[in-house]
Amino acid sequence: MAKLFKKSIGILGGSFDPAHKGHLIISKISLKKLKLDQIYWLITKKNPLKKNSYFSLEERIKLAKKATKNLKKIKVLHLDKIVKSSRSINLVNYLIKWKKITNIYFIVGSDILIELHRWKSWKKLVKLTKLVVFSRKGYDKKSKNSIVAKYLKNKNITYIKNKPIFISSTSIKYKLIKKS
Repeated sequence: MAKLFKKSIGILGGSFDPAHKGHLIISKISLKKLKLDQIYWLITKKNPLKKNSYFSLEERIKLAKKATKNLKKIKVLHLDKIVKSSRSINLVNYLIKWKKITNIYFIVGSDILIELHRWKSWKKLVKLTKLVVFSRKGYDKKSKNSIVAKYLKNKNITYIKNKPIFISSTSIKYKLIKKS
């Protein structure tokens, strides 16, 4: 039988269109508070629930690697081609089955928790991972009453009350579009 990977891994997934200081902040907090050995930034080609990306996949990977170059505990990965999917459940299954990683923390913002029930196989996803929810201004109360939060009944879910992060990929893209 293959040896299981005992380390604690955090997954911060998404399009990272583009990666920014907010991603770094929640990654650093996760490493410290959850005592994670490493965080994987899993960059997907396309978020199934969003429109097209502003930056190309190659640009997004390059920018994410640049943002994390001095942080050994954050690893930027693109696994869509290997896994043949950008769905979180398939990426988690890959990490468990092929990489033998069993202690996975799935990191999201409270805005994502509200929509998580729309994701493919979300019940299996929250069963296979420990869900970590970061505060996002205007979403916290609603997220604690979300379908997923009610389903979990405060089990296997950790809420992290962080200082407000006033940067987002959307605001960065908006500023870039306004300039051009």
